[in-house]
Amino acid sequence: MDFKLKGKKAFISASTSGIGLETARILLNEGMTVYINGRSEKTVKKAVEYLKNEIKGSKVKGIVADFLKQAQVKNLLSSLPDVDVLINNVGIYSSTSFFNTPKKTWYDQFQVNVMSGVTLTKHFLEGMIARNWGRVIFISSECVYLAPTDLISYSSTKAALHSLSRGIAQLSKGSNVTSNVVVPGSTLSEGAKNYLETKSELENVTKNQVEKNFFKDERKTSLTQRFASTSEVAATIAYLCSHHSSSSNGSVVRVDGGSSLGTF
Repeated sequence: MDFKLKGKKAFISASTSGIGLETARILLNEGMTVYINGRSEKTVKKAVEYLKNEIKGSKVKGIVADFLKQAQVKNLLSSLPDVDVLINNVGIYSSTSFFNTPKKTWYDQFQVNVMSGVTLTKHFLEGMIARNWGRVIFISSECVYLAPTDLISYSSTKAALHSLSRGIAQLSKGSNVTSNVVVPGSTLSEGAKNYLETKSELENVTKNQVEKNFFKDERKTSLTQRFASTSEVAATIAYLCSHHSSSSNGSVVRVDGGSSLGTF
């Protein structure tokens, strides 16, 4: 399927690995110019080289920026041209008891997980509306619905993105600019792979058994009972970037294997 994205530009925050990197690969394959982002020169360079090797002649560029550092965010914004697609993917979390989570953790997670999207969208939205075409996508989490007790701060920040996206969709009413949320579930990112490997060694069982135990004990509500691949999630994101998703606006699209429960 031709997504009709050739020649358009995209920026994806936190895209040197996992869902962000795979999304970049798909969009580059569609003929887009893609700006990827990470917190270190090393990871950005590695990701750019990987993408150039994967897709010959691809137009990929990397920008280093830590969204906790305002000077780096300012430099990021001044380095980027106007983009047609903005994917707010960056997110940080810590697994901590609610009672032991310090205020700084809350502030840092809101700064990165929420305010990054606010800042980037404010920077690009007016241009999208003026050109009468654009896509803004926020990457949320199944934790919005599950709210694990050790991830309450993280879950709260991701929930905020749903209201933010809906409001932005209303600001672009009547135009060809859309804003949507994608809700991934447990995904086989590098972090998940490391978890499976470590747990396998500690418990002296296969990684397959660790995965089965995780869904039996930790993600009982999952209907697929497995980790999604990054490509499964990225394919949905890429669709929402495309011409074909023009009637999806202000929506929440779940790619969580059914873990979030509920009919609505």
